[in-house]
Amino acid sequence: MTKLSTILDQIDAGSMLLPEFQRGYVWNRDQVRGLMRSLYLGYPVGALLVWETEGDVQPVRGAVATGSGQRQLLLDGQQRVTTLYGLIRGAAPAFFEGDDAAFTGLRFNVETEAFQFHAPIKMKDDPRWVDVTALFRDGMGGVAQSLAEHPETAPRLYTEYLPRLQDLLNIANREFHVEQITGADKTVDVVVDIFNRVNSGGTKLSKGDLALARICSEWADARPTMRRNLDRWAATGFKFPADWLLRNTNAVATGRAPFSALENVSASDFQHALTETLHHVDHLLFLLGSRLGVDHDRVLFGRNAIPVLSRLLHNRGGRFADGSEADKALYWYVHAALRGRFAAASETALAKDLETVDAGGIDAVIASLSRSRKGNMRIDAQDFEGVGRGARSYPLLYLLTRVRDGLDLVTGRPLGQDSGTVEVHEIFPKAELVRAGYSRAEVNAIANFAFVGPASASRLSGADPAGYLAELPETARRSQWIPEDPSLWRIDRYREFLDARRELLGSAATGLMDDLITGRMPWNRELQAVEVRDEDTVTVSDPRAAQLASLVEELSELGYAVPARDAEIADPDTGRELAVAELFWERGLQPGMGKPVVLELDPDDADLPRLAELGFDVFTTVDALRGYVQRLGEQVSGDTAENTDPVVDETPADGAFEKALYDVIERCRIELGYNAQNMRELIYQYGPADAVRRILNSRTVTDGYVRLWEAGRLDLAVETVVVDPRFRALFSPEERAIAESRLHRSTGGGSAAVPVTTTGDDPEQAQLARRLAGHLRLVRSAAEEQEFVDLPLAEDLHRRLGEALNRWSDYDAEQRRVLGAAVGYLVRTDDDEDDLRSPVGFDDDAEVVEEALRRISR
Repeated sequence: MTKLSTILDQIDAGSMLLPEFQRGYVWNRDQVRGLMRSLYLGYPVGALLVWETEGDVQPVRGAVATGSGQRQLLLDGQQRVTTLYGLIRGAAPAFFEGDDAAFTGLRFNVETEAFQFHAPIKMKDDPRWVDVTALFRDGMGGVAQSLAEHPETAPRLYTEYLPRLQDLLNIANREFHVEQITGADKTVDVVVDIFNRVNSGGTKLSKGDLALARICSEWADARPTMRRNLDRWAATGFKFPADWLLRNTNAVATGRAPFSALENVSASDFQHALTETLHHVDHLLFLLGSRLGVDHDRVLFGRNAIPVLSRLLHNRGGRFADGSEADKALYWYVHAALRGRFAAASETALAKDLETVDAGGIDAVIASLSRSRKGNMRIDAQDFEGVGRGARSYPLLYLLTRVRDGLDLVTGRPLGQDSGTVEVHEIFPKAELVRAGYSRAEVNAIANFAFVGPASASRLSGADPAGYLAELPETARRSQWIPEDPSLWRIDRYREFLDARRELLGSAATGLMDDLITGRMPWNRELQAVEVRDEDTVTVSDPRAAQLASLVEELSELGYAVPARDAEIADPDTGRELAVAELFWERGLQPGMGKPVVLELDPDDADLPRLAELGFDVFTTVDALRGYVQRLGEQVSGDTAENTDPVVDETPADGAFEKALYDVIERCRIELGYNAQNMRELIYQYGPADAVRRILNSRTVTDGYVRLWEAGRLDLAVETVVVDPRFRALFSPEERAIAESRLHRSTGGGSAAVPVTTTGDDPEQAQLARRLAGHLRLVRSAAEEQEFVDLPLAEDLHRRLGEALNRWSDYDAEQRRVLGAAVGYLVRTDDDEDDLRSPVGFDDDAEVVEEALRRISR
């Protein structure tokens, strides 16, 4: 048995470390709370398993000391020990890899004995919430004084609170059973096998990890070298997992796909192959960017085809024979990516193509792909039927626009030339398509996407294509393959517009591919990288997008992994697209733990049975996924009993509040055909008032709220009952403010919050007013979560710009341009200082607005 304090001292001394093959820290906040609760209550939390080695025999992570002393390498218990070290020491251990937010800010309530993470509003000025890390670091003195000085806590200080704090401090003296693995016969292979057996419920090592574990035992810098280069690529906009780099290195070193092929590769040969691979990947990324415009991670489709090209470069001594061969390689890459040739890193397809490229070079793999397609290597309209940025056709649209010199729709100038930044522009606004009754798949169709600069995006956002397209330069429209028939620009002919544009795109893409394969594409220019603003950085008016963004942020703060968005999921056997999921956790909500998790909000357009057959956990509503995560949290944290009985909450005895809730539920059914069953269940489980509080206190709005938002009927949301004067006493000022804010978000004519009187015949003025209103709602919502958001300054800037917009008809073209630019700068939250993440975020906006108003007042 070993005391926890002793274990932490061993980590400080560098005598307890992690073996290099261990994965990083993956626990979430609920697991941290659950561990502390168990330790506080004296529950068993499991033994530790360590591997005893001498000196520097085995490579370790985060070593702080070297020499011949004995080391204990932690095999089982990394998550628990890392958590406790972080909480007690106030910093992560030297071997830490992960997000320390999972154990930062834990509080202990001396009255309820609950563990919760810091919530500024809930815990403000309440001495009962004790900072756990500060207690361990500074002792009980300051906490005791704070409790003694407060009139509500002083009477129970000595009888209840101090004993509980001492029990918490005693966790440092908790003894852990430590089982040791020793002996010269315990090679890295044996230990890795033991590791996988004892971690049956935790993070398993992949086949790549197993192969690399042996390499690391001979070359300690193997994994750190790989990590450094993965970080280097990430800094340039390309994010690759370690297994992907290892697969490339395996292809170069052995010409084979399975990682088992590395068993016969010496450490020195692996080092040489890795160095060579890094050069090959750099060269390929340069070619993809400079020739095809594939210059950032979102558009790097078919990344699992790159090992084949790495092998080809290896066979060519590091460079293609000539420009013709390089273009053929790019031709094969695009087709392989578009056809899902290497979906889910299929080793079968990779093994075949590695063998083929060794035998006959690039011509052979092109011929092989053509045979599998029965000779059809055309790109047609069907290839542009994708949905969302995760579809294969999105990178194809992007590279086609870049290579064929797409022009900004408003200025007619080359994309990226003016600002170095482009944005995705929806030709038909999402909100209008939703209101017109189009399906989510149609609303998010790739063929509705174009690319514009930030200023043009501001001008066109939300505008009616039947009006604005006619005003754009014809050359700009043609450069982005927008059909020239004006009758197709009406929203009632949206489906025909998509069909016509897909035909144009398919023809253009086939022409590009023909130029590559025949060597007709000139080599006298190099495409320069541009920044494509991600959907996360753009102010969203789409209710579903706002809901998903909130969900990702909420789960991330709880310690879950950040998912891929609009992620295409392909069948690993056939490459067939199974779904383009709104959110996808490929390695589970916690990396390496649990099944892959899919949020698919268009189940009719996905192959759900096949996803289930492949072992995916699939959710078709945000509410269902959040409920699942909440149940997981309750289970691991121990906060809530498994069976929760209906509760009786404090509502007016006349039943008026409950009746009001059921009235809006019934109106939803009658007026919208929407059955709010989830709301009924919440009322039954928690009681009327508490059910509504749970909805208000959730950062992520419900599916029902989104449904009403899209329909422009937030008057039927439960938030309308909250703001009813009859029921104000049931809710806190903060809860009522949340309800008010949500009711002002309607895209169907909700309160603009800025008193702008539009002329009705000037779409630019109306669009600027809408952008201001949407931004102010965003800022107010953020201010509810973050105290440091300078809401008064933001509201003042909005007021002043709103007043200026009311004088729109008095301005000349230059004054309007200046005012429009000022609005555009204000509504960007990621300018000089992130407006929503910095207490001085709006200072630069104030300077811009002040200067703009000065110029237009001359």
